Amino acid sequence: MTETRLISDKVFLDTNILVYSYSVSEKEKQEIVRNLISETDSHISTQVLTELTNTLTRKFKLPLNSAIKAIDECCANNHVFVNNPETIKGAINIADRYGFSFYDSLIISAALESDCKVLYSEDLHNGQIIEKKLKIQNPFL
Repeated sequence: MTETRLISDKVFLDTNILVYSYSVSEKEKQEIVRNLISETDSHISTQVLTELTNTLTRKFKLPLNSAIKAIDECCANNHVFVNNPETIKGAINIADRYGFSFYDSLIISAALESDCKVLYSEDLHNGQIIEKKLKIQNPFL
């Protein structure tokens, strides 16, 4: 099978988007997210992994070993950015400048540090441009 990832399409996935790749009730959204992952140069952060684990085990009631499998799968299929002190300071500045919550700002900061052009999120302001570099986009619209 030919590699379908488009290296120029560097995108970041918010937790709420990644969760749909494991949804059994939202098949259409699941397919959209899985296509995003397979057809782009997708990035996530350690924060996304921890939030995904929480959602899978608390909301979906999956056993911990299933959450571990999901984390392994996410790490194999996406680039993982490790949040660091600069990411946190960047998040504070983003929260102050744009009015996002700290945790949303941490996602945005990680996306910027990963040099992504698009942040896919269902919860943030669709179409908003951050720091003249990053466009927030809802993939389901």
